[in-house]
Amino acid sequence: MRYGPQRIVCMTEETTEWLYLLGEESRIVGISGYTVRPPRARAEKPRVSAFLSAKIDKILELQPDCVFGFSDLQADIAAELIRKGVQVTVFNQRSIAEIFSMMYQVAAMVGQGERGLQLMQVMQDRLAAIAQAAAGLKRRPRVFFEEWDEPHISAIAWVSELLGVAGGDDCFPELARMAMGKDRIIADGVQIIERNPDIIIGSWCGKKFRPEKVAARPGWENVNAVKNGQLFEIKSADILQPGPAALTDGVEQLHRIVMDWSATHE
Repeated sequence: MRYGPQRIVCMTEETTEWLYLLGEESRIVGISGYTVRPPRARAEKPRVSAFLSAKIDKILELQPDCVFGFSDLQADIAAELIRKGVQVTVFNQRSIAEIFSMMYQVAAMVGQGERGLQLMQVMQDRLAAIAQAAAGLKRRPRVFFEEWDEPHISAIAWVSELLGVAGGDDCFPELARMAMGKDRIIADGVQIIERNPDIIIGSWCGKKFRPEKVAARPGWENVNAVKNGQLFEIKSADILQPGPAALTDGVEQLHRIVMDWSATHE
C-alpha cells in the first residue's frame, strides 16, 4: 500500500523535479506551466498553473489529494483551493538549509524518506567539494547577480549562499536576506557601479539575458565585469528554483564561472 498523497498538483517546478528524482512521478497529476525539468514532465503532465495564477477549475477536475505551492506569492491561490476542500502544502524555503528541509518533507510525505536522504547526501557532498575547491582561491571575485533588469533586483538568499559556496562574494549580501523581490530592488544603478563587480550574472525570469544591453548602461563601461567581458547568463530554471536544480546544475555553473575567472586573476 502506498501512503501519503496519491494525486499531487505541483504549482511550482521544484517539487515536480524532486518527485521525478524520487521515482514518484506517477503521483503527479498536474504541474506548473513553467516546468522544464525534467523535460519529459511537460509531455506527460497537464499544465494547470502559472506562478501568480492557476486554473482552479482544472485543478479541481484532477481531484488532487494534495497541492504543493511556494511562498506567500501563491497564498491567494492556496486559500481558494483550501476553501474548496483541497489539502494544500505551501513551502517558503529561501536558503540552502530550507531547500533541503523542503525536500526531506516532500520525500517523507510520499514514503521516500530514505531515498530522499540518499539523494540529498550526494548533493551535500558535492556542495562541500565545491566549497573546498573554492577555499583554495587566492582571490574571490565580487559578483553581481541580477534577477531582473528594470528595475535591478539582486540575488535571493539561496543564490547568494550558493555564490559563496562556488567561490564568489555577492555584491549585495545585505539585500539577499530580504525574502521579497521588491525589497531587493536597487533603484539607482550607481550603487552597482560603486561596488564594481568582477562578474555579472543575469538570470532574468522569463526572458533572455542580454549582456550587450548591460554593457551599454550609462556609466557601466568602467565596471570590471564589463571591461573584462565577464557577463554571463544562468537560466532561471537552473538557479531560481529553490530545489534540486539550484543545488546541482545551478551551483555547478556558478562555480565554473568563478573558476574560469580565477584562472586569469591569480
